[in-house]
Amino acid sequence: MLNTLSTTPSLLFLLCFSSIVSLKAQSVPDSVQVKNANWRSTRINRRIVWQEAHFDSLFKSKQNINLVIVKNRRRTPTIALASAGDSLKPTSWFGKKFRALIAVNGTFFDTKNGGSVDLIKVDGQLMDTTRLSGKKLTEHQQAAIVIHRNKVQIAFGGEQPGWDRQLSAENVMTTGPLLLWDGKPHLLQKNAFNDNRHPRTCLCVGPKKQLILATVDGRNANAQGMNLHELTRLMRWLGCRNAINLDGGGSTTLWISTVGEGSNGVANYPSDSKQWIHTGERPVSNVLLIR
Repeated sequence: MLNTLSTTPSLLFLLCFSSIVSLKAQSVPDSVQVKNANWRSTRINRRIVWQEAHFDSLFKSKQNINLVIVKNRRRTPTIALASAGDSLKPTSWFGKKFRALIAVNGTFFDTKNGGSVDLIKVDGQLMDTTRLSGKKLTEHQQAAIVIHRNKVQIAFGGEQPGWDRQLSAENVMTTGPLLLWDGKPHLLQKNAFNDNRHPRTCLCVGPKKQLILATVDGRNANAQGMNLHELTRLMRWLGCRNAINLDGGGSTTLWISTVGEGSNGVANYPSDSKQWIHTGERPVSNVLLIR
């Protein structure tokens, strides 16, 4: 005799309904998750908002994201760059020294000898120039954050050395790779830096004349981090027109002056401590400030 499973119609309905609900729960697009996320929102002042959200499954992984949203206008707040020259200092040190409201880590630097490996110009003073490792520039040397009359823009120069020294703005930070250009994803090279998940720091221009600073935590069971393709999609879902990657990994740090002393003002979870704590900052060479 064949073994058969006898199930009542009501039980069949419950099983089917449960399967449909489960399927729908698993198939919510990542873009919808970001849009409908329970962002914890804190107003720093009239023009600055800090938002934070944790995702149990974004890009099929746990993610922790912080955003700082600022009006990108010529009036206050002041948006500035700062460099420690050949020294390395925690992002929180820069924030406190320059009496900032917000500080995020900047571009790439020499972890042993200090100094940026990409061009930094602060208030007209050239602090560091782009260091060549070959005949052509690497991806993080092909674009820049430019601040002119307190308005932030992103410039793209390409592979030819020297393009960033020709920028006339008084404040320039060469960095990258470029992620979005005029609303479209910029082509990224296939390599471990771009394709593997790490903590990330990003800046984007738009929407509605807004500037968005983003940090993505990683290298932890609570947050895996993103590759640059995923980061590009995130910034596009947030409405960015142009977006650029900054230094990431253990450097990724968001400091906010109003955050409690127990965390030293650090809002995200820097990865160098290898613990889910706020106090694992890595010393860096330069930062972007909002004052």
